[in-house]
Amino acid sequence: MAEQLIQHLQKFVSLKDEDGPAILRFFQAKSFKKKENLVEEGDMAKFHYFVVKGCLRLFFVNDKGVEQTLQFAIENWWLSDYMAFQSQKTTDFYIQAVENTEVRAIDYPTQERLFEEFPQLERYFRLIYQRAYAATQLRVKYLFDLSREELYYHFSDHYPDFIQRIPQYLLASFLGFTPEYLSEIRKKKRP
Repeated sequence: MAEQLIQHLQKFVSLKDEDGPAILRFFQAKSFKKKENLVEEGDMAKFHYFVVKGCLRLFFVNDKGVEQTLQFAIENWWLSDYMAFQSQKTTDFYIQAVENTEVRAIDYPTQERLFEEFPQLERYFRLIYQRAYAATQLRVKYLFDLSREELYYHFSDHYPDFIQRIPQYLLASFLGFTPEYLSEIRKKKRP
């Protein structure tokens, strides 16, 4: 499992064989049960999480008490409240395990030491952040540009694993639907 993180790093930056064990020392292995909160609103955003196995979600609770899911992370994806993590402030979000989940976690001071010892990993994280930012931009475009049905079909076409793994009520929250509306879309014959 630990090699999974190293293999992911190597897709973006060059590492020597001996770098793997040294890099892994900077990360903590953590496990979370399904529906367990890793972070709650008002907590310090202490960690950046790499998903080894399972699924996480980032969400907030709006003023009506409704959970709004902003992001999911499955194997080989990262998740954190990036703004709060970088500034070492409290978060406005929750991070919750959607399934039993194993992660590699790194806190901010440790990440800074990692960058000092392995400067190429700053490039890795820059590339990861750029990809995450681009995905967020596309998601916002789709929210404005596509009908609700088109949004669901686009998501199901591009992320079929999520459709199978994520409970319908969480998928509805992510897409901005009620679970009932999502159920209606799924019952319809696709155009």
